[in-house]
Amino acid sequence: MTLPQPLIDLLEGIVPADAAAADAARQRHAALATPPGALGRLEDLGAQLAAIAGRCPPPAVSDPGLVIAAGDHGVHAQDVSPWPQTVTAMMVQTFCGGRATANAFAAAVGARVSVLDVGVATRLEDHPRLRRSNVRAGTRDLSVEPAMTADECVTAILAGSGVAEELISTGVDVLVTGDMGIANTTAAAALIAAFTGRSPIEVTGRGTGIDDLMLARKIEAVAAGVARHAGDDPFATLAGLGGLEHAALVGVILAGGAARVPVLLDGVNAGAAALAAVALAPASRGYLVAGHRSTEPGATAALDHLGLSPLLDLALRLGEGTGALLAVPTIRAAAAALRDVATLDDVLGA
Repeated sequence: MTLPQPLIDLLEGIVPADAAAADAARQRHAALATPPGALGRLEDLGAQLAAIAGRCPPPAVSDPGLVIAAGDHGVHAQDVSPWPQTVTAMMVQTFCGGRATANAFAAAVGARVSVLDVGVATRLEDHPRLRRSNVRAGTRDLSVEPAMTADECVTAILAGSGVAEELISTGVDVLVTGDMGIANTTAAAALIAAFTGRSPIEVTGRGTGIDDLMLARKIEAVAAGVARHAGDDPFATLAGLGGLEHAALVGVILAGGAARVPVLLDGVNAGAAALAAVALAPASRGYLVAGHRSTEPGATAALDHLGLSPLLDLALRLGEGTGALLAVPTIRAAAAALRDVATLDDVLGA
């Protein structure tokens, strides 16, 4: 497929993060009034934030924005989840009402919450937090046919990038990825298997806590989808195996890279989207920060393939952006260390 110009423009707008700014950050860390290396991995994170911003010290992280992309999945028909698809819509309403775990964590770290309907099968009521970009009422069954057409996939990507661009234009300085969709860990496992080359059994987990029989069906569905749709074309792989919310998160990631804003990844679904985004635009890798390590096996496979080390490991597997939100204070601290900590020369009065 020939990609449409808006997507080409988005991909071409992503330049590599600034290595010189990262070097300047490392030099500043070495000059701080702290023992060398005392800040551990915060020093690496600070250097990355400087590279993303293109300057040292990097700007303060003061206005995080969470995008929860939501969609349903045709592969649900393979009995891979114990929950009905109506739960997707129920959770979207809960996000909009401010009563989900993601809302509680977002309030705790001062993050805005935007909910993007790109493929929820159930009709949703209007709400100020809800962005409507419903491409279709859920994907097709990835185990028997492509989950999305090329046009549907493009539309979902651009819906995600559009929300991210809107948030950035109003001051958001770190994007946090969230997701909601019953059966979306099946699609995520398929994407991760396809992009990493791992076997379906290695990357397919229990999601919401399924039993052994359902897990076996889930692995079979992932294997069937990968056999049908995995290939050398990353866009075709995303369209064949992904959910509409995965495609939307690809758009969020690409928009963050194009705007030089860090993108804080959540769990297995964000990892799957990140694999697709980096396959489409390799430079977007420099703008990704892994918020946490989900207990889903595919999450670790995705992070390993991307070369990302998670900031937190709290045995979470909820999704919604919850793990990434908990990492926001760490991002803030890494930027603050470079901006606000005195150098040894300052302390000594040199």
